[in-house]
Amino acid sequence: MERTPTLRRRPDMELLKPSKTQMKLWMSLAQAKVRKREKLFIAEGAKVVKDLLQSVWEVKALLIRSGQEDHFADIAAAVSGKIAFYRLDEKDWNRLSQDKSPEGIMAVASVPEMPTGDDSQVMRSDRLLLLHEINNPNNLGAVLRTADWFGFKTVLLSAGSVDFTHPKVVRTAMGSLFHLTLIADVDFAAILPGFKASFLLVGSDVHSGVLPHHCNGRTVLIMGSESHGLPRHLLDLADECWCIPGAGDAQSLSLPQAAAIMMYASTSK
Repeated sequence: MERTPTLRRRPDMELLKPSKTQMKLWMSLAQAKVRKREKLFIAEGAKVVKDLLQSVWEVKALLIRSGQEDHFADIAAAVSGKIAFYRLDEKDWNRLSQDKSPEGIMAVASVPEMPTGDDSQVMRSDRLLLLHEINNPNNLGAVLRTADWFGFKTVLLSAGSVDFTHPKVVRTAMGSLFHLTLIADVDFAAILPGFKASFLLVGSDVHSGVLPHHCNGRTVLIMGSESHGLPRHLLDLADECWCIPGAGDAQSLSLPQAAAIMMYASTSK
């Protein structure tokens, strides 16, 4: 029988017990307004935490469920000495965890400074994904994971979209969140005219348009929510509207499915 490795501690590492003040703050991060104010969020799950630690996003603390310390020896051995390590008992863990089958590890991380929608870093991108009023966190997380796969490394979210640090977004994105540049609360109608000289603007339309196809140059894909799609004033700003044809009886595709098809088509040769 294989022996479970014991937690390999750094010489300077101590498993701490969180204070009541810390627990109160971490619990409050379930609220979008607190995450925005504190510029902090919680990432849960082994893969998500590992990807976070390997990214440029700053980790403030690692939280381990009591009794599960030995399962995360590799993470414990690799973390920076600047990161505090906490052991949470069952009661405190259940106050924070949003997973139905928790793996026993979370991270408290800070949101890095992101560029604005018309920043030069954005304008240098080859592929941009613009998401209008996406308020389903699972959909947003799935789309971000797909964007990472197809190389759409810059994602702009309109006002009215779910916060990209929402726990379900972080979990569903499966680490891809930390590979992307994300810009929230962008006024698409204000920035799209300035993109026209540098990008092909492609809008997603459920009713009419051309078939998705390969794009030779720099491309902006603009997609709306499953419920409402893109409003007419944004479709009118697009150079092309794409419509994905169907042959069955389903009313529509889910947003993650449609986004995957459009991103694949635009990048395939």
